[in-house]
Amino acid sequence: MRMPWPDVLTSLLDSVRYSTLVSYTWEQPRLLLLLPLVPLLFVLRWVLARRRRSKLGVAFVAGQLPRDWSTVLRFVPDVVLALSLSFGVVALARPQRTDERVVQTGEGIDILLVLDVSGSMELQDLRPNRLEAAKRLAREFLDGRQGDRVGLVVFAGDAYSLAPLTTDYDLLRDNLQGLRLGMIPNDGTAIGTALGVATNRLRDSRSRTKVCILISDGENTAGSLDPLTSAQLAHAYGLKIYTIGLGQDGTVPYGTDEAGQPRFVETRLDETTMRQIAQAAEGQFFRATDNAGLRQIFGQINRYEKSEIKQTRYRNTLDYHRTYLFWCIGLWLLWLALKNTFLTNALED
Repeated sequence: MRMPWPDVLTSLLDSVRYSTLVSYTWEQPRLLLLLPLVPLLFVLRWVLARRRRSKLGVAFVAGQLPRDWSTVLRFVPDVVLALSLSFGVVALARPQRTDERVVQTGEGIDILLVLDVSGSMELQDLRPNRLEAAKRLAREFLDGRQGDRVGLVVFAGDAYSLAPLTTDYDLLRDNLQGLRLGMIPNDGTAIGTALGVATNRLRDSRSRTKVCILISDGENTAGSLDPLTSAQLAHAYGLKIYTIGLGQDGTVPYGTDEAGQPRFVETRLDETTMRQIAQAAEGQFFRATDNAGLRQIFGQINRYEKSEIKQTRYRNTLDYHRTYLFWCIGLWLLWLALKNTFLTNALED
């Protein structure tokens, strides 16, 4: 289909704009270094012609010779020829534009972070306390995801779905940042209830891999669902559960007393139940007694459950050298036509 002449003219005029020229990539950019040589050719031609030109001494009367504006027109053919050569150089440099399209293929996985926010998460054997350490490492875990849907469930004596499955990781980071001790009035550790909420959230997922990461520091003390029964129900819906037990057993620091002295409390993790939950749902149990251990655990889970997202890049390169070749040939023909007019000096040219 041929373009209308107005569109052709518009395209030609647009091709000589500065913004158009700088938008190109060049297949042979070094050839553009020849452009400064074009005016030098005309300077060299003028010098050689001046040396060969025969001179005749003629005495003129005193006064200035009249100058006519038409004498400037004699430079028009040289300007046209210089432009023709310049456009030829631009065409040889092969101006191009590349349109790149990236297509991602591969199926992400669905992950639910189930985080304990009960009062015991205030203990300070992990710095600055158990909850803040878990939040920080959960954010780092999010940084390693790509294309996976992640959700957030929090629990103490009750359990709530705080964020649905989403790929909006900024939203999830904001939700993690907003977690605080006491946000659930009913204190306690309802692990079974939390797993039930997670299963209800993931059971309708069509993802091939559904993962639940349970982070807690205590034993099940609240809720009406048995943790092991909840884990078996989750496995029936295709969930894989990783359990992370936080903190040390025994005496750990817990703030200060009225005199400003460190206060200590006794704490114990029901490691047996946490292991059984992981085994029932084909997952794995991890124990984190310090910040470094917790970071390693999240890193290991991240390697286990990293979805494979493939990127296919399509590059469509358009070459615009023909436009400048058209300019070159057109101006060359115009120069040939001007040579047969009064604008040129037949004795010199």
